[in-house]
Amino acid sequence: MGIPGLEGAHFWMAFPFCSMYLVALVGNITILLVVRREPSLHLPMYYFLCMLAILDLVLSTSTVPKILGIFWFHSHTIGFKACVIQMFFIHGFSAVESGVLLAMAFDRYVAICDPLRYTTILTTSAIAKIGCAAFMRGIGFMTPLTCMVSHLPYRGPNVIAHSYCEHMAVVKLACADTTPNNIYGITAATFVVGSDSVFIAVSYALILRAVQGLSSKEARQKSFGTCGSHICVILIFYTPALFSFYTQRWGHNIPAHVHIFLADLYLLVPPMLNPIIYGMKTKQLRQQVLKPFLQPNLSLDSSC
Repeated sequence: MGIPGLEGAHFWMAFPFCSMYLVALVGNITILLVVRREPSLHLPMYYFLCMLAILDLVLSTSTVPKILGIFWFHSHTIGFKACVIQMFFIHGFSAVESGVLLAMAFDRYVAICDPLRYTTILTTSAIAKIGCAAFMRGIGFMTPLTCMVSHLPYRGPNVIAHSYCEHMAVVKLACADTTPNNIYGITAATFVVGSDSVFIAVSYALILRAVQGLSSKEARQKSFGTCGSHICVILIFYTPALFSFYTQRWGHNIPAHVHIFLADLYLLVPPMLNPIIYGMKTKQLRQQVLKPFLQPNLSLDSSC
């Protein structure tokens, strides 16, 4: 249905949605290309950032083209298998992204609290194992969720009051007892987000305590700047995600169009802002991104 209650505004809402999606595509692809091209960025922090960029591309691309099709071309239909696949990508890769954010918090903890052993702890092999663990955990938790949904009987209404195939929006269409789906969905999401949030909070508490003990004011400012960008990314990801997840189950007093609009932005705003935040806050990355634009000026100045 898109955003129920705002059908008259769909056409115009598609323009900012499309703009944010294009920014997300350009920003995340730029990060991947810059890190791949520049050897000085072949560090754990940037490898994790590339993982985050890939996940953001998957999350936004799995939903936004269909949303734009609904808004601009009234393409409201979707096959059941395609719906389940979309659900798998949304919930599965959201869980994987949560694990990558936890890995990034651990990376900053080691870099600031134990810098002398940073390269020996976070080797290329260790980074690959951490990335695989985050992927397997996220997909492992969310695969049963989509399997349970696909085996429910659907013989009644087939209209999803949402812009994409969100888990609970599809489950509500089933003509059977959906209690196991509800319990598993809440348990899996709470476990993944809850455990990751706790470990991330502990990591940054230890980081802030270590930063306060640094003797150099410049080192403290650099550490605060890097950690500040990470915390912004984490808040941007978790806040709308938790709001959307729990509102779908218990937020009956919140208007449907408000909830669904925010759920749409949850899959658009983090992928759009993540590369911008890291590009602004990370000096090495910012320099490499701007290098092609500054190089002609530097050549002209040297010739003069």
